[in-house]
Amino acid sequence: MKVMHIHFGKEGGAERFFVNLVNALSDRGVEQRMLIRPDRSWKKDVESCGTVYEGIFRRISLSRFVLSARMRGILKEFQPDVIMTWQLRASRFMPNYNKARRISRLGDYPEHLGYYTNSQTLVCITPDIAAKVREFGWTGGVEVIANFTRSTPSAPISRDALQTPENAFVVMAMGRFVKRKGFDVIIRATAKVENTHLWLLGDGPERENLEALTDQLGLRDRVRFAGWQTNAYPYLGAADAFAITSLHEPLGNVCLEGWGAGKPTISSRAEGPSWVMSDGEDAVMTDCGDVDGLAKAIMRLRDDPALREHLKHGGWRTLRERFSEEAITNAYLRLFETGSSAP
Repeated sequence: MKVMHIHFGKEGGAERFFVNLVNALSDRGVEQRMLIRPDRSWKKDVESCGTVYEGIFRRISLSRFVLSARMRGILKEFQPDVIMTWQLRASRFMPNYNKARRISRLGDYPEHLGYYTNSQTLVCITPDIAAKVREFGWTGGVEVIANFTRSTPSAPISRDALQTPENAFVVMAMGRFVKRKGFDVIIRATAKVENTHLWLLGDGPERENLEALTDQLGLRDRVRFAGWQTNAYPYLGAADAFAITSLHEPLGNVCLEGWGAGKPTISSRAEGPSWVMSDGEDAVMTDCGDVDGLAKAIMRLRDDPALREHLKHGGWRTLRERFSEEAITNAYLRLFETGSSAP
């Protein structure tokens, strides 16, 4: 089995899952090659899995013709069985190569289907996204395959590294700093909860605004901006709880990271988390954008060790039963080989 991946993403949950899947397929003996953006921090995490090419596709640029010619040469030499594109820009670049099964993975709700002209099958990470694809009139193949995480309990970093007291209750959140992720909500909630520190891992266009809000609320002594971390697991290991505060979240890999690291999880009732999580069983759920509700959820976890332990075991159970690496990787292999992810 030979798979050609095309991924023009930057940094975020989609990139974390790309790294996870490429490594899982490599462990199964799949021969892979990858075209990615230049200078990605996670390039080193996939280099051992196959040849990595670097380039970027822009619709209005002569570089698109150069890259297209380069791709034709790669396909002629590699002759893949599968071409898999990740997200919108890569799907626009899908070559019309009839010797391979052409698959596009959708990590979010599409606005239209114009990007997928050369794709045969769309992989949707939730049933809701698959339904939206059908509403738009897609007549090709549609498969629902969720994510998995390779997060495991890890040796923690020293809290001194983020100037955080050992006895503080630490909540961690991570992702792209964009408005829809709701990081402003958890900063405001932290202001309402005593003896609680917040670690934010990530970066993006909203960082300046989030730091300004932190200063405005007088939280510089309790909120830490740790930047983008390719390996976030030691930070998770040092935290007491994990939070997902998205206002809109299809099913980011972030939904599974806390569980994999053995941390109790708080989540907003965004689309993906609402499908994945059960309130009181494997997470404490709050309404999207509800600052007071989120503050109360943090206090519940801070003050109830038994609840934290219950949620930790519930999260592990959900991962094992619904989102294991073995099950998700098997679904992709079946799709690559037969055109269907069904057992």
